Amino acid sequence: MSGPYRVLFDRVLTRVDPEKAHQAAFAGIRSAGPVLRGLGRLDSRRLSAAGVHAMGIDFPGVLGLAAGFDKNAVGIDALAGLGFGFVEIGTVTGEPQPGNPRPRLARLPADRAVVNRMGFNNDGAEVVAARLRRRGRVRGVGPVLGINIGRTKVVPEDAATGDYEKSTALLAPYADYLVVNVSSPNTPGLRDLQAVAKLEPLLRAVRRRADEVADAHLPLLVKIAPDLDDDGVLAVADLALALGLDGIVATNTTTRRDGLRSSAEVVARAGAGGLSGEPLRHRSLEVLRLLRDRVGDRLTLVGVGGIATVEDAVERLDAGADLLQAYTAFVYEGPFWPRRINAALRREHRR
Repeated sequence: MSGPYRVLFDRVLTRVDPEKAHQAAFAGIRSAGPVLRGLGRLDSRRLSAAGVHAMGIDFPGVLGLAAGFDKNAVGIDALAGLGFGFVEIGTVTGEPQPGNPRPRLARLPADRAVVNRMGFNNDGAEVVAARLRRRGRVRGVGPVLGINIGRTKVVPEDAATGDYEKSTALLAPYADYLVVNVSSPNTPGLRDLQAVAKLEPLLRAVRRRADEVADAHLPLLVKIAPDLDDDGVLAVADLALALGLDGIVATNTTTRRDGLRSSAEVVARAGAGGLSGEPLRHRSLEVLRLLRDRVGDRLTLVGVGGIATVEDAVERLDAGADLLQAYTAFVYEGPFWPRRINAALRREHRR
C-alpha cells in the first residue's frame, strides 16, 4: 500500500461504510475517465512481450479486474486506464435486482480480506446491454471486456437456464468473453448448479445461445467456488473439456472462516457472505493446480483469489494460470496497484 493511499485508507476509508466508500472511490475513478481512457489507449497499443494471447484474444496485461467492482458497465475505460489488462463486468442477471439488504459489505483488515453478501445487485441484462450499445461497444475494440452472468434471485432453479440464456442473448454481442457464474454464495441455491448434472444442460444452452447471437466464436468460461471438494473440481474440469468450453475461472469467494487473524467478534460482526482476499490464496492455488494437472493446455485458466503481490502473481502463473484477476487487493492497495503489478510482471517476463 503506497504512503498517501495508506493514510487515506486508514484515516478515512476505514471509518466509512465499505459500500459507500466503494461508491465514492468508483465515482472518483469515473470522473478521471478522460485521462484514464488516454492511458488505456496507450497500454492497448503497447502490447509488449508480457502481453498474453489466450482464447484468441490479445490481452495487454496478464492481470485483470475481477467481476464485482463494475457490476453495470459504467467505468470500463477508466478501470482499464488504471492499468488492468482486462476488465470483467457483472455479475449481470437476466432481470434487474437490488441485491441483499444493507449492510452487505465488510472489511477484515487484519486478514486483508473482504466479506460481501451483495446478492448480484445490478441493473439487469437489458439495461447493461443498452449501455454498452450506446457507448459503441464492439467486440475486439477498446479494452478487453469480459461479461459475467448469473441467475436472478427470484427465478427458480428449474427456470435458471432461460434466465442465463436471456442474459447471453443480450450481452454476448458486446463481450470479448463470457463467464457463467454458478459459484457465488449470495444467491440461494446458485452453487447447486455446479453439480455436473445441472451444469451440463445450462452450459450447453448458453453455448448454443452465444453461437446464435455472436458474429464469431465467443469464448465461454465457467467460474467455480473454492468450496468444491477436489472431486467436484475435477468433475467440472472434465465437463468443460467435454463441452468444448474455453476456460475456467478459479475461484470465487469462500464461505469458510477458519484460520483468520481477525477476532471472533470482528468476524461475527462482518456477518455471512463470501470471503475474498488473502485467506482465499491457498485454496485457490490448490484448485488451480488441480485444474491444470487435469486439463493440460486444453483450457485457459484464470487464477483469482488472494493475489496481492508480484510474488503471489508469479506463484499463480507458475502453477498454471494463463491470466490473473483481482479485486480485494485493489481495495487495499489503491488505484496505482494494477499498473504496478502488470509492469512488474512485464519485467519478470523479460528476465
